[in-house]
Amino acid sequence: MGKKDKNKKKGKGAEKTAMKTDKKLAAKQKKMLEKLGEANIADIIQLLESKEGKIQTITENACTPPSPRSNFTLVAHPEKEELIMFGGELYTGSKTTVYNDLYFYNIKSGEWRELRSPAGPTPRSCHQMVAVASNGGELWMFGGEHASPSQLQFHHYKDLWKFSLKSRKWEKITSPNGPSARSGHRMTVSKKRLFIFGGFHDNNQSYHYFNDLHIFSLESYQWLKVEIAGAVLPPPRSGCCMAAAPDGKIFVWGGYSRASMKKEVDRGVTHTDMFALTQDKNAGDADNKYKWTAVKPGGYKPKPRSSVSYTVAANGKAYCFGGVMDVNEDDEDVEGQFGDELLAFDLTAQTWRLQEIQTKASPAEKKEETNDVEMSTGPAQPVTTTTDGVFTVTVGGPSTSTTPYVSNIPSLFGKPKPTNVPSPRMNPGLCVCKGTLYLFGGILEEDAKQLTYNDFYSLDLHKLEWKVIIPNNLKAHEWEDSDLSSSDEECSSLEDEDSSNSSDMDTD
Repeated sequence: MGKKDKNKKKGKGAEKTAMKTDKKLAAKQKKMLEKLGEANIADIIQLLESKEGKIQTITENACTPPSPRSNFTLVAHPEKEELIMFGGELYTGSKTTVYNDLYFYNIKSGEWRELRSPAGPTPRSCHQMVAVASNGGELWMFGGEHASPSQLQFHHYKDLWKFSLKSRKWEKITSPNGPSARSGHRMTVSKKRLFIFGGFHDNNQSYHYFNDLHIFSLESYQWLKVEIAGAVLPPPRSGCCMAAAPDGKIFVWGGYSRASMKKEVDRGVTHTDMFALTQDKNAGDADNKYKWTAVKPGGYKPKPRSSVSYTVAANGKAYCFGGVMDVNEDDEDVEGQFGDELLAFDLTAQTWRLQEIQTKASPAEKKEETNDVEMSTGPAQPVTTTTDGVFTVTVGGPSTSTTPYVSNIPSLFGKPKPTNVPSPRMNPGLCVCKGTLYLFGGILEEDAKQLTYNDFYSLDLHKLEWKVIIPNNLKAHEWEDSDLSSSDEECSSLEDEDSSNSSDMDTD
């Protein structure tokens, strides 16, 4: 009995210590915000909502191409040769700008148009949006985040929106039992249902990654009560890929999360696993019961990466581009390696292929080029890859070959490609319309700088040749040195003084 009470007391002490730590972090942040003259994030969001509420009429005007951005959504119109872009963000080193502009790109004319509609969603990034053909075409959007200019404050959304492509009006859908506020989640549509998985919530003092599944019915406009059967669950993550197969199966692979290594130290984990979500055949008439199964895809073995952009084409393949893998991570800094591979995942055969892009070459070189290279698979035993020296991940796939697995595909981080193809990046916009893939924007980190693009490309999925629509302009925005670091140092010194004067911390 005494031991039980002692453990209980320790728990209370640890809880009180954590609360005091949170209070100190909050006090430090408050001092920094006061120095920067930045308003509270709740007041910023309220002001933005008020601004949207003052819009009275629908306007649509021709405009210049969108400014540099990342973490936006790009989808194809379900009925027209048109692309639709919403939101995103730009970080210049000293300031973050978050957008809620809605753009339409006419593929035939090459014209961009910006539409403003009353009572629409506030600016956000890291949200998700899909297009469906119902009722003349609709856009469905969930969640996302708004970062303050200093990136010291974050607001995560849990709102669900519908935009009618016919009436050009937004509608906020209110239904109970939906997902909690988050960003970095993934959403896809299948059989008149929205499927939302994963994501994270971060208030700059603590964070949480999710692996929950939520389903919204596009018929009843209700969040369904989902039951997951079996013991298999994908680990929590954000920035993964999620795609619906023609038969209704939902695939999730890759992504990123952070895990605690020791006290006050954590480390990023880049996931390489894949899972499939299917309806539970043993559930009888209940169609809200699902189960996860682990998948070991065949074909080419993608390198570990997160923040990969992906899209599904009518040919039953999911196309993925770019992404980042953290390397040389320590307690202070993280260096990322960025990819420029274009991959195709066959959602029926469950196999990967690396798309070999056609470029201008000599006749001898052209003889060696192929449009689509499929990797030979190796023996049944898996291939093991260590991502950061601490975590070990296993990448494997079905195989019937008795020869060892040998990859003759260039590394994800190989030599730079010509300027007429997209450069390495993460979180660009990617979608397919009428057999052509389109890519816009994204981010590349270069030393301490973050380059945000507004270049634009198209790729015929049959010829596999990139076409430049808007060339890469590295001077599209200037990088500015931030005053945040000096403010951080000043606040740290103040915090140290507070710590030295304090003697009431609980100890176990």
